[in-house]
Amino acid sequence: MKHIITALVENQPGVLARVVGLISGRGFNIDSLNVAPTQDPTTSRMTLKVPGNDRVLEQVTKQLNKLVDVIKVSDLTQKHYLNRELLLVEVSAPPPKRAEIVELAGLFNAKVVSVQANSLTIQMVDEQNKADDFLKLLKPFKILDVSRSGVIAVARAE
Repeated sequence: MKHIITALVENQPGVLARVVGLISGRGFNIDSLNVAPTQDPTTSRMTLKVPGNDRVLEQVTKQLNKLVDVIKVSDLTQKHYLNRELLLVEVSAPPPKRAEIVELAGLFNAKVVSVQANSLTIQMVDEQNKADDFLKLLKPFKILDVSRSGVIAVARAE
């Protein structure tokens, strides 16, 4: 199971390294990690996607809460939350296939951001599972390059 954890942290040098070191040092993996300042420039929000069972999640959150620079840790996995991911994908697109690729992009509200002689670069911003679905459908066209931001998430009010 994939867990989505957010941590509000002090915006200080070395905090990211301490958080990543704490998690990896205990043998846990991080599938994606995103960090950015919040509306308060003294704090940042980290969003981590961590694979594992509930025991792994409990260990990760307990350990994160022990760090001095961590203000608050939240597990969003069982809550209502919104998530988004930015995806940039370059796809082989010889002229006879371009219309089909552009139509597929349109179905996912994705946008062609660059046209090359034999490829298209497409941008998509949506939920992580929709980005996964989009990539699966693009595979037959030959994906040349992919860059993903990793998931960002925020809890929804109940």
